[in-house]
Amino acid sequence: MAVAVGDRVPEAVLVKVTPDGPQPVSTADFFAGRTVALFAVPGAFTPTCSAKHLPGFVEHAGALKAKGIDEIACVSVNDAFVMDAWGRAAGVDGRVTMLADGNGSFAEAMGLVLDASGFGMGRRSQRYSMVAKDGVITHLFIEEGGQFQLSSAEHMLASL
Repeated sequence: MAVAVGDRVPEAVLVKVTPDGPQPVSTADFFAGRTVALFAVPGAFTPTCSAKHLPGFVEHAGALKAKGIDEIACVSVNDAFVMDAWGRAAGVDGRVTMLADGNGSFAEAMGLVLDASGFGMGRRSQRYSMVAKDGVITHLFIEEGGQFQLSSAEHMLASL
């Protein structure tokens, strides 16, 4: 069952690349004491994710922060090195934190797993975005299969 507004962000360990190499990121620590906008994509470097989803959050990072967002994060079922390379290729420049859910454990804990086996991609995350304040989900926008509208940065901005 998928998480809902009012639920706590499930505990999981994600990974991000730092100057010291890959580092674990506990969701409990990451979301604690601040307001985080997180969006999930089925895959780094995939067409919609690269052409629209990530660029929208990069472009609107300042406007989201002006609305009270402390940090913007992107998560995908990819390894940390792929997420880091995708962030560099997209020019995130610190505006979006790139988080890897390499084993899909966060997608599973969120109840938002997408079976993309028919496309040769295995189990991935559904496309969604959310806002969590001190670890509690205040906004949640889950896309229907193949869609991209509700989880966009523009939709999030209009909803805040």
